[in-house]
Amino acid sequence: MSVVVLLIVASLAVGLVFLVAFIWSVRSGQYEDTLTPAMRVLLDDAPVPTHLPTAGGDAARSPAPEKQKRGR
Repeated sequence: MSVVVLLIVASLAVGLVFLVAFIWSVRSGQYEDTLTPAMRVLLDDAPVPTHLPTAGGDAARSPAPEKQKRGR
């Protein structure tokens, strides 16, 4: 009979641990956004550019090189 009491106490302790973990996860925001993770699989990635910029108007200008200061 003492084994039954031990199993009841152990099951209540495990249940209490899971209840505390659930309350902690709800308060920390684990269940805030339930739609986005499921929809993220269906969204396409950002398109990859297929052409390189030409030397004309599309090319990005590189910044002027900075002069290195020599500290002595």
